Amino acid sequence: MASNNSENSNTGGSAKIDAHQHFWKYDPVRHAWITPEMHVIQRDFLPSDLHPVLQQAGIDGCVLVQVDQTLEENDYLLDLAKENDFIKGVVGWIDLRDPEVEQKLAHYKRYPRLKGFRHILQGEHDRAFMLNPNFKRGIALLERYGYTYDILIYPDQLGYTRDFVAAFPDQPFVLDHIAKPHIKDRYITEEWKAAIRAVAAHKNLHCKISGMVTEADWAHWKPEHFRVYLDTIVEAFGTSRIMFGSDWPVCLVAASYDQVLQIVADYFAPFSETDKAAFFGGNAINFYKL
Repeated sequence: MASNNSENSNTGGSAKIDAHQHFWKYDPVRHAWITPEMHVIQRDFLPSDLHPVLQQAGIDGCVLVQVDQTLEENDYLLDLAKENDFIKGVVGWIDLRDPEVEQKLAHYKRYPRLKGFRHILQGEHDRAFMLNPNFKRGIALLERYGYTYDILIYPDQLGYTRDFVAAFPDQPFVLDHIAKPHIKDRYITEEWKAAIRAVAAHKNLHCKISGMVTEADWAHWKPEHFRVYLDTIVEAFGTSRIMFGSDWPVCLVAASYDQVLQIVADYFAPFSETDKAAFFGGNAINFYKL
């Protein structure tokens, strides 16, 4: 897959990319976040499980995102990417507060499929964790080494995120799962809309339209439940800073891969071919330099 902008322009010929999915060998302690009601995903999920699903859906490649906050996880994911060409990029984890973080970033440059990093900010007791000076010192190094950063938060952290992305105007950021709004409640607050508009005003922030079914009523969601959220994100970010992500296999608690894909395929059906090519691949290719 070419990485220059001339060949990866947002045209109808762009490859289709799933910008957010996971693999793991299930461990009940390490993966304690997979609660009993999520029993359907309390098992291993490996490339051999996903590849035929992507092929059937017409998806050409994916971005593999970390779930464990260990350096060993990076090695595991990079090995999977080396063995499976459809994994076009990896988002790993690194302790950005580590005094030796720069040496570690330099080390990872030998692995071209490692595209960026993520921290489970949504799980931090300190809701403003991302504004910690030592954390920000690490973020400041990412641009130097050409890495992206995935922001995983809940809506209560959107205000901190606005300040965070503003502090690094040249750092490419992407907001995971549209900041996990409370879709299950079946209402959208003006506060959420305003917070999304505020963060989206920073042009270095992109957004993954992913994870929606997981935040909905797993047994009773309908496609129309997501429209107001999709409208808000598209109006705020435009069509050049959004990308499709399945959040497979986490999505399986509420929907099949095809159902997740169909929600956005139906929503974007009236859009131009250029916009659809951007959303379903071109934007992810350009953001992650796949």
